[in-house]
Amino acid sequence: MKAIATAGVTSSSVAYRQDIRTGNHTLVADEPPDHGGQDAGPAPYDLLLAALGSCTAITLEMYAAKKGWRLGQLRVDLTFFKNREGESRIERVLHVTEPLDEEQWARLIDVAGKTPVTKTLLSGTPITTTAG
Repeated sequence: MKAIATAGVTSSSVAYRQDIRTGNHTLVADEPPDHGGQDAGPAPYDLLLAALGSCTAITLEMYAAKKGWRLGQLRVDLTFFKNREGESRIERVLHVTEPLDEEQWARLIDVAGKTPVTKTLLSGTPITTTAG
């Protein structure tokens, strides 16, 4: 296998704040105050939804460009649900500012279900953890 992404996460002196480095970018993750954090950045599940939403939007923009479709502004709204039993689901809603017919919507929804991050989440990708 070939590595396609890397990230490093370092804790800070502030409770729950994490400094994230990926490529040439730095991000901050944190928990909201009601979970003991300072809300200095998105919480981990928020980042997960951001990854899924951005992958969805990028993939759909590429697909629409290939088809010559005008989407106008594309927005992907996501909500993560989890119950006490550990069951979870994500709702994804697509919005565009240009009119699309039913066939175009059906294709976009189908393509959204096949984006790389969607497929990764649905596949239950194995995670290995070792000591460094």
